Amino acid sequence: MAGAAGGMSEGEKVLRDPVYGYVYIHDPLIWAIVNTPEVQRLRRIRQLGPAYLTYPGGEHSRFSHVLGTYEVVRRLLQAFGREQQGLAPARGRLAMVAGLLHDLGHGPFSHALEHVWGPSHEEWGAKILEDGRTTLHQVLADCEPSLPSQVADVLLKRHPDRLVTSIVSGQLDADRLDYLRRDALYCGVDYGQFNLDRILRVVQPLGDRVVVKPTGLQTVEAYLLARYFMYGQVYFHPVCRSAEVVLRQVMSRARALAAGGAAPWAPAPLDRWLGGGRLGVPEYLALDDSHVMVALQSWRTSDDAVLADLAARMLDRRLFRYSDFPPGFDLRALGRAQQAVANHGFDPAYYLQVDEALGVYYDYYLGGEGTAGGSEPLYVWDGSTLVEMSSVSAPVQAIARERHGQRRLYFPAEVEPVVVEQLNTR
Repeated sequence: MAGAAGGMSEGEKVLRDPVYGYVYIHDPLIWAIVNTPEVQRLRRIRQLGPAYLTYPGGEHSRFSHVLGTYEVVRRLLQAFGREQQGLAPARGRLAMVAGLLHDLGHGPFSHALEHVWGPSHEEWGAKILEDGRTTLHQVLADCEPSLPSQVADVLLKRHPDRLVTSIVSGQLDADRLDYLRRDALYCGVDYGQFNLDRILRVVQPLGDRVVVKPTGLQTVEAYLLARYFMYGQVYFHPVCRSAEVVLRQVMSRARALAAGGAAPWAPAPLDRWLGGGRLGVPEYLALDDSHVMVALQSWRTSDDAVLADLAARMLDRRLFRYSDFPPGFDLRALGRAQQAVANHGFDPAYYLQVDEALGVYYDYYLGGEGTAGGSEPLYVWDGSTLVEMSSVSAPVQAIARERHGQRRLYFPAEVEPVVVEQLNTR
């Protein structure tokens, strides 16, 4: 954080950022939150998990993303103020704090291993916020005793202030407005680009939601299309998904060995999880990407051939190949593929994996039907009438109809010919 070094006034910190140029922090509470161990931990967790194996530049951290999300919230509140529609100071502060802390609960490799650690990252974030032992809880409670629970409620989408919640986590929220541009920049792709400055000028608060002015329809369409294309080209990229599949299979094998009384070595507290123990807040906060990487380095020389092979594949980027499910596919073909994999000496429980991309951790805009994540649709407001966006936008209608999942079968390159043959045999 060189941009916040000497020469700054005590009331303002300015951090350099490749997406926005600068991130501005005027509130001492925000600066205190940034410097808590719980937030600094996010520097050690990759934003895109193992996507760096597909996009070499995708090494950025959750820390840079949460700072960016905070900055978008700050600019959004500033824009509302210019339109004489500003939020009261306490509501604005809650929105900024929640934006900064919305990904607090992510574990090693972010979404790729989210379900490995048990509760969702939002639930872990709430646990951390409400745990009186954490520095973060103390910082928030010293400002306002109810603030930790208020922020937790925003993360879990149960706070009564639905406008604040939608600013942080909705269809047109600060989270998405940051990660699309940030991920596109670091991955070196153009799909996630849209005009953020223009968006800030064409949205406004209306009651308990953020709405779009009619003049901003095309700008928001561009944002939604950017989001749609980023799913297909980055988040759901088949090689990115392959890396996630292999990583999960490694962890699955390690835990199976531990359950059988042959636990492989792992650094604490990862060893506790392998042994089936429940992770408390202190143990969870001690975990980051480095623990998994150290374990992988150890496991590649394991006496267990499956664990050693899977760990080496992950470290050396010998990922699984994939095949889309052909038209008319039935489960009998999958059974034949499993037998073919077994005949070649691979345990199909670890070397043949069905992956469904849709709805894993990002959702498309689904118009009036809502989304898997529970977000409400977007509305256009002309000063007197609210109109749901997909009813007046052909591009959004097209996106809303694009609901089929991307189902693929993953397997080692060594068995690709026989697996593909079985999948296409009628």
